[in-house]
Amino acid sequence: MDSNTIDAGLMARMFLAGAKNLESKKEWINELNVFPVPDGDTGTNMTMTIMAAAREVSALYDMGDIDMTSLCKAISSGSLRGARGNSGVILSQLFRGFTKGVKECQDITVPVLAAAFEKAVETAYKAVMKPKEGTILTVAKGGAAKARELADAGVTDMSDFLGQVIAHADEVLLQTPELLPVLKQAGVVDSGGQGLMQVLKGAYDAYLGKEIDLTVEKTAAAVPDQAAGAAGYEAQANAEIKFGYCTEFIIMLNKVFNIKTEMDFKAYLESIGDSIVVVADEDVVKVHVHTNDPGLAIQKALKYGALSNMKIDNMRLEHQEKLFRMSKQEEKPVEEDDLPGPKKDVGFIAVSVGDGIAEIFKGLGVDYIIEGGQTMNPSTEDMLNAIDKVNADTIFILPNNKNIILAANQAQSLVKDKKIVVIPTKTVPQGITAVINYVPGLSAEENAETMVSEMKAVATGQVTYAVRDTNIDGQEIRQGDFMGLGDHGILSVGTAISSVALNMVGAMMTEEKELISIYYGEEIAEEDAGKLREQIGERYPDCDIELQYGGQPIYYYIISAE
Repeated sequence: MDSNTIDAGLMARMFLAGAKNLESKKEWINELNVFPVPDGDTGTNMTMTIMAAAREVSALYDMGDIDMTSLCKAISSGSLRGARGNSGVILSQLFRGFTKGVKECQDITVPVLAAAFEKAVETAYKAVMKPKEGTILTVAKGGAAKARELADAGVTDMSDFLGQVIAHADEVLLQTPELLPVLKQAGVVDSGGQGLMQVLKGAYDAYLGKEIDLTVEKTAAAVPDQAAGAAGYEAQANAEIKFGYCTEFIIMLNKVFNIKTEMDFKAYLESIGDSIVVVADEDVVKVHVHTNDPGLAIQKALKYGALSNMKIDNMRLEHQEKLFRMSKQEEKPVEEDDLPGPKKDVGFIAVSVGDGIAEIFKGLGVDYIIEGGQTMNPSTEDMLNAIDKVNADTIFILPNNKNIILAANQAQSLVKDKKIVVIPTKTVPQGITAVINYVPGLSAEENAETMVSEMKAVATGQVTYAVRDTNIDGQEIRQGDFMGLGDHGILSVGTAISSVALNMVGAMMTEEKELISIYYGEEIAEEDAGKLREQIGERYPDCDIELQYGGQPIYYYIISAE
């Protein structure tokens, strides 16, 4: 392309192409997540964030005669309100900063773009209380630094500029395991950084004029129309997955595997599939590819050495099963609790999942429950809708998950007519303790200080299952194992839920702990939960043991000690 500028129309096409590329790679990005828990993964959260903005951009693009100011407003507003999870919030802040840098320009030049990249990074870093290197932030910062270097050197060719920035950001991404030991231990790059790279690469493809389908569903397509039935879900599953088999293996090399060999091998894999990861390390090569013929990838790999750790998953079948289960869920009717109540001075919003836990929060005076948590992180928009439903001058929000706190903070910054106080609770027990310690009559600031102080004394453990093999926190974990997750890592692993729960509690306990609370999930029988309570009581006779029905999915037990 000869042009050295980007106008609003091209900018819109680049954004939509970036969004579509991220959407197509989201499952691959999900697989880069370090912890093997069934959660709201990075690829999903980032995709839902950018697609919220893409729908607004698509509407403008379809109308034609798009201007930069309207485009930037659509990108910024759509992504801010649609942001889910920490990675999604950071992505939305990158967009927010970027659009501030270009919204006044009808034609974006290299110097303007370099300044916008810097503004994006500055805005995103400010949004995170304790920025961590080795993440999406590091990748964005590396790309912005390269952009500034090129602009200062007088580069004006936009194609050359974008190509060099993306290449350098890719190099920074490859270095993220050196900055975060947990990534190096798992043998992966940062998933959020990889997500950002897919946005940039998709946008660059559009700049180069590659033919890309820019069609964006006008409404969220996460849950298809239930009236379509299981057949509709199956059709959607097959339509969304181009290459059906997730294929992974390790090559134990018996010949030289240099850079040229690696490039040739990658090129071959690209000819038969996508979502390709090839990581060469001394005498082994780790391979990941989505393909419709795993045998071809295996035959090619055997030319370089023997294979081990082979795993082939039928993604279409897994996706169909998941969608079929979703199709059986009944739509939740509008409850009276969803309607605004009488005006009050102080209100409470809690994020939670499980009817038992929801009842506990309501019994403690919480006005509105946002359904969500580890498996589905609520968006900033969900937070704003909940705030609208609570008719109070001051509202305390309890996110109850570390991956939801940033979305709550973002909602707080967007609300002007109410005082919003986010208590940074990372678990349900922390949220329960926080609301118990609210004292009517004290100021919002005094209460926030007390609530935060008291919640820090709560240790939380959660028992769930592993969705993939990994080695982390010194634990060898196999898919299907049960895991006890603590506040700062994995506390226990095993093949029996009760023993994993017991060992987890043992790792949580200190001499100061006096109360142990057990919340059992929807898949645990009351009798089995009672037996676990007895076992914990026998082991810790000086502690009070409380047993309550939580009804939460995914997590068999949530246990706190304080």
